[in-house]
Amino acid sequence: MSNPERDPEPVRCTGEHEHHDTLVVLSPREVPLGGPRAMTVRRTIPHRERSFIGAWCFVDHYGPDDVARTGGMDVAPHPHTGLQTVSWLFEGEIEHRDSAGYHAMVRPGEVNLMTSGGGIAHSEVSTASTTTLHGVQLWVVLPEADRDAPRAFEHYAAPAVEMADGVRARVFVGELAGERSPVDTFTPLLGAEVHLAPHTEWTVALDPDHEHGVLLDVGELSVDGRALDRGELAIRDCGARTMTLRSADEPVRAMVLGGAPYDEEIVMWWNFIGRDHDEVARYREEWQARSDRFGTVDGYEPRHGREWLPAPELPGGRLRSRGRLGRR
Repeated sequence: MSNPERDPEPVRCTGEHEHHDTLVVLSPREVPLGGPRAMTVRRTIPHRERSFIGAWCFVDHYGPDDVARTGGMDVAPHPHTGLQTVSWLFEGEIEHRDSAGYHAMVRPGEVNLMTSGGGIAHSEVSTASTTTLHGVQLWVVLPEADRDAPRAFEHYAAPAVEMADGVRARVFVGELAGERSPVDTFTPLLGAEVHLAPHTEWTVALDPDHEHGVLLDVGELSVDGRALDRGELAIRDCGARTMTLRSADEPVRAMVLGGAPYDEEIVMWWNFIGRDHDEVARYREEWQARSDRFGTVDGYEPRHGREWLPAPELPGGRLRSRGRLGRR
């Protein structure tokens, strides 16, 4: 998914690092994807208080969206650099096409992971049979050594696994409670959809060298005793060895994210990740010129007459640092 903001806020992250001993809870901000009837996403990362969980650098949560009212998703070919996109659905179906030649569907319980390397383009369109669209769109920043890796794509149907009485999970990236995904990432990561039956408490072991977050989709959930509202993201910094999730009267669905702290300095603006202002400006210029860096997406049929998504104008002045947010 593209970052749809007309004036995307630049985020430059440095290696400054300080752990929080308490649970940090982030509330989402709403970002419309288009006109007044279009889809709206709830964004928790990046946040004014936090840039990352591990190498997860972008967390959008959307739906359930009535496609008959909003038109669903129709994101024309758009670029990415220096990242991996991770698409995960609870309801609906999305058609993916990219300039590496991959054509695939995103369905509930199945992850699509696309590696941009130094440049890729892709489109995302909800299918004609989709009446409700509900899911998350995630980005992972690539480390310096791998940011020009070849374009790539992986699809994996994650099985639902019983973790404990009243607890089941689909682990689509990394490892949780002994269940491991075969999907390749360039830094240690965790991504899982977790379900709790009503009145269930689950204490899960964590890697103390990783950061972890829990995003509540539906239900009533507390994380280490702190109740979450729908769409909120609870974060534990490194050092925690366990985390306790507890449901109340309703079934819970939540996303668990984690990973080793990411300490490289980056600039993130619109759909680009670079290392400084000049690099990001060059990516934008190349995309507007339709350069070979990003390739061509074959098979996309525009619904609204736009065959590709132009980049917004860069902000006035140079893209500046806000620091390694949440680690002051």
